[in-house]
Amino acid sequence: MPKKFIKRLLPHPDKIRNHRHMQVFGKLLHDPNLWHLNRSSVPGAFAIGLFMAFVPIPLQMIPAAALAIYFRVNLPISVVLVWISNPITVPPLAIFFYKLGALILGVELLDFPDTLTWAWVKSELAIFWPPFLLGSFIVSVTSSVIGYFGIKGLWRLHVIRAWQRRKEKRRKKKQKTKTGSPQRHGERREKNN
Repeated sequence: MPKKFIKRLLPHPDKIRNHRHMQVFGKLLHDPNLWHLNRSSVPGAFAIGLFMAFVPIPLQMIPAAALAIYFRVNLPISVVLVWISNPITVPPLAIFFYKLGALILGVELLDFPDTLTWAWVKSELAIFWPPFLLGSFIVSVTSSVIGYFGIKGLWRLHVIRAWQRRKEKRRKKKQKTKTGSPQRHGERREKNN
């Protein structure tokens, strides 16, 4: 993967270390393996970040960081990816999770009122909750698996292409030296005559 591009997108390690919610991890954040970008840490970080992004809990950054520390994968990627679910994306995601879960469970969809009231939420929560959790779990696992293998595949593809480019450069350089050497010697002979 293009490490420079990824590094530009990620926040500086100090910014994450000093974040008030990350203080819980203390010296664990100083492990250098949590900040490396390599073929095993990046796909693992994507898997953790995408999984936690769709788990319906508050402060998803903390469990994502804990999992990144435990599995020793890239911490910034794991933490940044949880922001896929944010105050803007949560309402459409919640509806999608609910509809997906209801479809799988085979339950009838609720009619949502035009304006949500606390009374409606309390009365319908028991019906809404099981399909919502199932849909959330399915999306979390699916996106995690796709993220892991997708990034692993892209990383491998990048390495193969880079290796092919280096191989082609070496081949061209070798051809130049083979074809270039006799001409230079011939030119020198002509100059001497």
